Amino acid sequence: MANNVASTKITQLSTAKNVVVIGTQWGDEGKGKIVDWLTDHAQGVVRFQGGHNAGHTLVVGQGDAQRIYKLNLVPSGIVRSGVNCYIGNGVVLDAGHLLYEIDSLEKDGLDVKSRLKVSPGCPLILDYHVRLDVARELRRGADKKIGTTGKGIGPAYEDKVARRALRLYDLFYPEQFSEKLRDVLDYHNFVLTQYLGAEAVDFNQQLDSALQKADLIKPMVADISAALYAANAAGENLLFEGAQGTLLDVDHGTYPYVTSSNCVSGQAAAGTGVGPNMLHYVLGITKAYTTRVGGGPFPSELDIDSALCPGNQMSVKGQEIGTVTKRKRRCGWFDAAALRRSARINGLSGLCITKLDVLDGIAELNICTGYMLDGQLVDLLPIGADDVARCQPIYETVPGWTDNTFGVKTWEGLPKNAQNYLKRLETLCGVPVDIVSTGPERDETIVLRHPFA
Repeated sequence: MANNVASTKITQLSTAKNVVVIGTQWGDEGKGKIVDWLTDHAQGVVRFQGGHNAGHTLVVGQGDAQRIYKLNLVPSGIVRSGVNCYIGNGVVLDAGHLLYEIDSLEKDGLDVKSRLKVSPGCPLILDYHVRLDVARELRRGADKKIGTTGKGIGPAYEDKVARRALRLYDLFYPEQFSEKLRDVLDYHNFVLTQYLGAEAVDFNQQLDSALQKADLIKPMVADISAALYAANAAGENLLFEGAQGTLLDVDHGTYPYVTSSNCVSGQAAAGTGVGPNMLHYVLGITKAYTTRVGGGPFPSELDIDSALCPGNQMSVKGQEIGTVTKRKRRCGWFDAAALRRSARINGLSGLCITKLDVLDGIAELNICTGYMLDGQLVDLLPIGADDVARCQPIYETVPGWTDNTFGVKTWEGLPKNAQNYLKRLETLCGVPVDIVSTGPERDETIVLRHPFA
C-alpha cells in the first residue's frame, strides 16, 4: 500500500476511462457516496442491473446547507450538475416509482428529465409482480423467507427469462401492449388465485395504469448502448454503478438467498450493451466489517442486541438500517475469504474501504481468514447457501485502536493500528486498498490511487 496520498483532483486525463463500482459483500457497502464522489471525474453515470430495491444514500454539503438524497432507480450521478445518467436494459423498471423519484428530485431543485436516459429494453415491473412477490414470501413462512423487498423485482426478472416480459417500448404500442398484457395476466392471475391464495389483478386497471405513464417516460427513452458508445468516442469518462452486492448475485451468491439479477462487474457490459473492452477499472466497495439484510447464512455474524458484543457497536454506530427495507442489518467481522471470492469474480482493480470509524474503540478485531467445512480447511466462500451454512469461521485477531478515524482525510492521519488493519485486509484479499471512506460527506475520503488516474 502506497503511503503517499494521491490528489483528489486529476489535472489531466489523456483518454476516456470507464470505471465500474461494485459491492463486494451482501450489499449496503456505501456505493452511493463513492459513485457521487467519483462523478467529479465522470460525464456519465450508468445503472445496469437491479431495480428500485436498491437504496443509495448521498450526503451533500454541510451544516444548514446539507442535503440528503435517497435514490433507488435514478443513478447517483444525478446530484452533480451537467452529468448525464443512464438506465440500461439490465434494470427492471417500475415506471411509477421512476416518475415519483424524478418528481421528488426535481422538487429538490435538481434537473433530472433532461439528463436521464432510459433503455427501451427495460422489463417492466407491473402490479402482478409485486403481488406475486409478497404472496410467495407469505407462503414460505417466517423460517424460509428469502428476505425480498416485496417490490416485484424477482417475478419481473422471471418474466424476462421466460420471454413473457412486457418491456418499456411495448408501452408505446397500446394495442400490442394490451394483447400481451392479457395473455401474461391470465397466467399470473391463475397462479395468484389458485396456488397462492391471493387476489387477482384487474386487467383494465393494470392496462390504464401502465399506459398513463407512457407519454411521461417517452422523452427520456434512448438507445443506451449507442449513447454510451458515442460518449466514450467523444472522450467522456463513464461510471457504471452497481446495486446490491456480489454475494447476492443470482449465479455467484449464497443461492437461493440472493437477489434476482447479476450484481457482478461483467453485468455492466451485458446490462447496458457495451463491450467488456470498455470497462477499464473495477472498484470494489467494502465495509471494514460485514453486514447483510434478510435471510441466508452469514459465517462471521455477531450478536447485534447485546451491548457487550462488538456486533452491537457495528449495528448502532454504523446505523445499520436498510435504506429500502428499514430492517436492521445483521453485522459481523470482516470476512476475507468471502472477499477473495468477490475479487476473483469481479476482477477487482482496487478496494474502497468504508465505515472504518465504526470500529473505533474496539480493543481487538477479528478477521475471518477461512473456514472449516466438514473437517476441511477452505479459504474461499463456498458456492451456495447449504455449504456456507456449515462453515465455521477461522479468525485472526489484530489490535484495534482508540483514536477517532471519523472524517480523517489523510493516510498519515489514521491511527497506526488502523493503517495496519487496512494493510492486513489488503494482503488477505489480494487487492490493493485504493480508497478509504471515513465519513458520508464527499471530502471525507482518503485517496491512495484514483480509479480515473
